[in-house]
Amino acid sequence: MLACVAALLSACDDGGGDNGNNDDLPQLSPATGATLSSCTDLASKFSFSNTTLSSAEVVAAGTRKVAGMPVDAHCLVKGEMNRRTGAAGQSYAIGFEMRLPNAWNGRFFYQANGGTDGSVITAIGEVNGGSGPTSALQMGFAVLSSDAGHNSAQNRNGAFGVDFQARLDYGYQAAATLTPMAKALIATAYGKGPDRSYFGGCSNGGRHTFVAMTRMPEQYDGYLAGAPGYRLPLAAIANIFGAKQYASVATNPADISTGFTSAERATVTAAVVARCDALDGASDGLIQDTTACQATFDLNRDVPTCSGERDGSCLSAAQKIALAPIFSGAVDSKGTRFYSSFPFDSGLAQGGTAFWEFLAPLALDSGGVGVIWGVPPADPVTFNGPAFALSTSIDDMLASVAATNATYTESALSFMLPVEPTQLGRVKNRGAKIMVYHGVSDPIFSSDDTTSWYEGVRAANGGDASNFARFYRVPGMGHCSGGPSTDQFDMLTALVNWVEKGQVPDTVIATARGAGNAAGVNPELPSGWSATRSRPLCPYPQVARLKTGATDLESADSFACQ
Repeated sequence: MLACVAALLSACDDGGGDNGNNDDLPQLSPATGATLSSCTDLASKFSFSNTTLSSAEVVAAGTRKVAGMPVDAHCLVKGEMNRRTGAAGQSYAIGFEMRLPNAWNGRFFYQANGGTDGSVITAIGEVNGGSGPTSALQMGFAVLSSDAGHNSAQNRNGAFGVDFQARLDYGYQAAATLTPMAKALIATAYGKGPDRSYFGGCSNGGRHTFVAMTRMPEQYDGYLAGAPGYRLPLAAIANIFGAKQYASVATNPADISTGFTSAERATVTAAVVARCDALDGASDGLIQDTTACQATFDLNRDVPTCSGERDGSCLSAAQKIALAPIFSGAVDSKGTRFYSSFPFDSGLAQGGTAFWEFLAPLALDSGGVGVIWGVPPADPVTFNGPAFALSTSIDDMLASVAATNATYTESALSFMLPVEPTQLGRVKNRGAKIMVYHGVSDPIFSSDDTTSWYEGVRAANGGDASNFARFYRVPGMGHCSGGPSTDQFDMLTALVNWVEKGQVPDTVIATARGAGNAAGVNPELPSGWSATRSRPLCPYPQVARLKTGATDLESADSFACQ
């Protein structure tokens, strides 16, 4: 299913590269900037196949702010591509906006959005999963955002999934369609195209990024992927698998969260921290040595088993049996694992867990599996997400997302997934770079899955891919941001410096978002932490460990990547 497909801008990789960590890779030159010549006449000046610009307007300096800082003057262009009539007479198009700075730095950033897309999010270009200290737009990039080929109304219950072209646009074709148009628009606006192009996003945006680096390896010079749900249909089914497990031990059948209450999640978290916190040399509420923790912590041994009624301070024997396969990895009826394990970490009790574990599988993942990816799709008008999730067998779901028919000729395991994701020789050999980050406490896309991907990339490159691709685990962080973590960092600047200056990102400094943070306070920050606690994010497999003799547990300077 993951073999090369003959589709728009699809590209098969020609292998891992040089079968070793040859550092003699091309060094790409730095971008050079330009000044926007005009804005309001762009809509009339620009011409590109199957493209309509609806507006081009000046946005004055300070009109928008990111992280409390005013964004410089820029031109906001709105438009659409490939307007058509699709299934059931619905009108479809790939909607987009581009923000073009007056003082442009010569770079283009494709902002890949999350969820099931369906809306044109403000094109600012996040430098991490959210609440970053700056943005690509602030840094002078031209930034593109799109709805990936369907609108918000067509997103309800995943209704766009009945239209095969809308499926393909969401999966990979919208990005391939928009990229040459965006570069041409930049050339019209500035008199030259971008010197350097970057592609990035978190969650589904991370999936888009993985797809781009395997299907468009020549189009972008840097790829920044956060929490990459690059096996999204399988991750969604795994989340539904988890919902079924919770339902099996729920005290209220109408509320699957009673299968693993907030008090019980706090009890498990405390047990994990007690076992694993000091493995990195510092008892600070952050588990840096994720790998060692999984070998050290044991759910059955380290969490009390209830001898009577459940009261939040223990887990029943039935709960332990139900929870174990969620963490070890979802399985089909034959016991075959089809998605990754999830690591035990310090953020298991974070607020986001309840949404992703108990609401999302019934309200979001069900629609994805049943309507957007399944063949044939369910009728979105009559589709009942909770009933589908809790009554449909996992085997049937897995078969559905792998199926094709005369109308839906490409399965979800083809159009949603990157092509041979560990074979990145075409990215590597032209001097492009990849940076990936993932919260260890992410409850929807497992950081273990991304770790397995990176291990595959390393294996394809003689055991070391660090000269072109690096992966950073963020302890305690939930899905893209949040959790008891240092979740604020600028990974885009590090990527640009690596691509254009050869500055290797051995560490990326991350800080907490405590009181007074201009980008927004993280409400899950532990009260005992400094509001500005900092930590180094280390490229896997390195771990941030307390330096000998260091005592300041609030400063990144006290830790070294080892």
